[in-house]
Amino acid sequence: MPFPDGKEISSTDNDWHYTTTEEPTIPPFENNWYEEYEYGHERKLEEEREREREKERKEQEEKEREERRYEEEEERKPRIHKPPPRVYREPKICPPLGMESHRIENDQLLTSSVYQHRYGSHRARLNIQASGEEDDTNGGAWCANPEEKVHWIELDARTLTEFTGVITQGRDDPLDDYVSSYYVAFSNDSREWTVLDDGYAEWLFFGNSDKNTPVLSQFMEPVVARYIRILPQSWNGTMCMRMEVLGYPLSQYQSQNEVTHRDDLDYTHHNYLDMEKLMKSISDKCPNITRFYSLGKSFKGLEIYAMEITDNPGMHETGEPEFRYTAGYHGNEALGREILLMLMQYLCREYKDGNPRVHHLVDETRIHLVPSVNPDGHMKAFEKGSELGSWTLGHWTEDGHDIFQNFPDLNNIFWDAEDKGMVPKLIPNHHVPIPEGILSSNGSVAVETLALISWMESHPFVLGANLQGGERLVTYPFDMRRLTKESEEMEKKLNSRANRQEEIRMIEDQSLFRWLAISYASTHRTMTQTFQGGCHADDPTGGLGIVNRAKWKPIPGSMNDFSYLHTNCFELSIFLGCDKFPHQSELLREWEQNREALLTFMAQVHRGIKGVVRDKEGNPISNATVSVEGVNHDVRTGESGDYWRLLNPGEYRVTARAEGYSPFTRLCVVGFDPGATLCNFDLNKSNWDRIKQIMALHGNRPIRLLSSGNRGSGQRYTYSSNQIPNSKFSNQIPNGNGGDMNRARLRRLRLMRIRRLRQQRLLANKTTMLPTTTTTTTTTVPPTTESTTPWYDSWPLGETFEENTTPPEETELTDALDYNYNYKIDDY
Repeated sequence: MPFPDGKEISSTDNDWHYTTTEEPTIPPFENNWYEEYEYGHERKLEEEREREREKERKEQEEKEREERRYEEEEERKPRIHKPPPRVYREPKICPPLGMESHRIENDQLLTSSVYQHRYGSHRARLNIQASGEEDDTNGGAWCANPEEKVHWIELDARTLTEFTGVITQGRDDPLDDYVSSYYVAFSNDSREWTVLDDGYAEWLFFGNSDKNTPVLSQFMEPVVARYIRILPQSWNGTMCMRMEVLGYPLSQYQSQNEVTHRDDLDYTHHNYLDMEKLMKSISDKCPNITRFYSLGKSFKGLEIYAMEITDNPGMHETGEPEFRYTAGYHGNEALGREILLMLMQYLCREYKDGNPRVHHLVDETRIHLVPSVNPDGHMKAFEKGSELGSWTLGHWTEDGHDIFQNFPDLNNIFWDAEDKGMVPKLIPNHHVPIPEGILSSNGSVAVETLALISWMESHPFVLGANLQGGERLVTYPFDMRRLTKESEEMEKKLNSRANRQEEIRMIEDQSLFRWLAISYASTHRTMTQTFQGGCHADDPTGGLGIVNRAKWKPIPGSMNDFSYLHTNCFELSIFLGCDKFPHQSELLREWEQNREALLTFMAQVHRGIKGVVRDKEGNPISNATVSVEGVNHDVRTGESGDYWRLLNPGEYRVTARAEGYSPFTRLCVVGFDPGATLCNFDLNKSNWDRIKQIMALHGNRPIRLLSSGNRGSGQRYTYSSNQIPNSKFSNQIPNGNGGDMNRARLRRLRLMRIRRLRQQRLLANKTTMLPTTTTTTTTTVPPTTESTTPWYDSWPLGETFEENTTPPEETELTDALDYNYNYKIDDY
């Protein structure tokens, strides 16, 4: 290829390289003469070179960082990478809208489909309980139709509401049916719905992992809407769920102008230490009318505290009845506990402020309040808090006892004795004794129950009530169900499928118990408003708010039955509401609904008759029996001889009895005015002690003396062998100078004679010895050798009785009356 000079270069084999002997020298740098006058030129060049070096250094460092980052990412790829949790602010917590407490009505709920009517939208309430019967309409949750593909349940709050969360629960059923995940949507018109999201995707909430434990899901930000919809996405078993919605209605003009009475009380839930502190503070504020004491200790050693409120605390005043309110038998029923704590505060404050109604109650009644019978169970429920505890968490004691139905079963003992005719000869109709061994420390009776029994026996309680939860009604005893004797015999004869009316055993004071129950239910604000049914099923009260427990949900060994049969106290059960552990914001509303009913029921202790049983010297008689004619239930007097008998208005024949005294009966009238009628008794001493001594000498058999018609004359009917006419025996009652004998007595004597004759003949047939021809008889004159006819031999015709003053030989008929009056239980 030619070069520009026109010469062509050809390849050659000769070596064309030059041999370099030394490195060429660089000539020295010489500035031009005119550059010497540029004094800042060198500095500028140096700065420019420095910037280039700095730029290269940064580029090199950035390159190295990129290489290291790339290497780290390559190393992390095989491993599972979990990003650190995002940091959120604490979500807002609002109270429940009222699904469990039934403030949300049934027509506010709507569902996409229903599996059966018994699993409708009205069964979607938190902690609702199933009836357990397949043919009943009360299922344990809302269940969707499995043939449908899209499921949802909708709540209409009826006003703009700030929603903050949802609580879900599975189905109350032996099967494990629950929702494990769901979406939440909101709307203001129920047409256009917006699913809750986190800014990137729809928020999927995780639900339950079992059927009983409630699970709370909170929203990161409150959502304001009128409608909320739950859309289940996955579930276990059948698509069933129960729920509660958390939210708060926005303030409106009407609610801001409502006038609401508010007592200055502590409307908060209290743990064990807070309860103890509050009760001590009440006792310090009102030391003249309060006494803070303990009934005993629980299984874990916690004190069972009580508060006494009266004008003279610490002592029983003659003529002053004692009243009790107890609560907290089941630890998760916190409403009754808080109601009694508020009642203590109210009585203390109103008494100091001069409230005349409270003054009368406190001055005329000895009031005992026990807010927490089961403190161990409440500690468990309190740790979970409101709405998040299951239906049974904390229900039992630490060692597994249900305190309310852990009392000795005296019903069957009393009813068995009643059927055998042993009441009241062997078994009294009141203060039925506890069988031996039941209260022994073998674990069958809880320590809390033993403390209650000891407390009940040491105080002359007249009236009481135990506060419970889970329903809204009042129950009265008997709590145990058993058919009457006639119904039991009819059931054995007839087929079990026969259509018959079963009659259960009712309590003697049924009309009185119904009145006591009505006095509370009718003064409660919402207890008689049962148009929507009961808490878990149809209303069992018929709109009255009261029901007999044996007809509703019978249980054995209840405190109510034990109190009625073993003490003088009449006890009822008051179920305060559907929600056992309501939210703290509900306590004010619950207090307002129950305050008037609590005070009205306490005033019923001053209903009926009261008085003192004394002897003629004015000394009080303790353990005397006061019975009312027509009522097979008596009461006993206390140590000071005073008694109280609750009765409805009317006229009553009342009898007072005491050992060693003659009984006394008087007419007592109970009016409609408030206050008990005073009805005192003064008893005369009797010679019963001497009679028992004489009976003991004769084997505890009463000595029957046959007297003439004129009793007290000392004359006797005798039978003489030489005065028997030879005529036919007559059943006519013989006439004597003193009057006629009783026909029934003659018939009894004749039957005894026939029985003795039969026994003699049987004895004669079993022996080989010849009977003796003479018979020794008991006579009033010295015995003779003359043969006499025994009194039990066949009487000749025309047998008569006459009054004989000087008979030659006679036998007293009273000697033949060999009755056995030693009653034993084995004889029945």
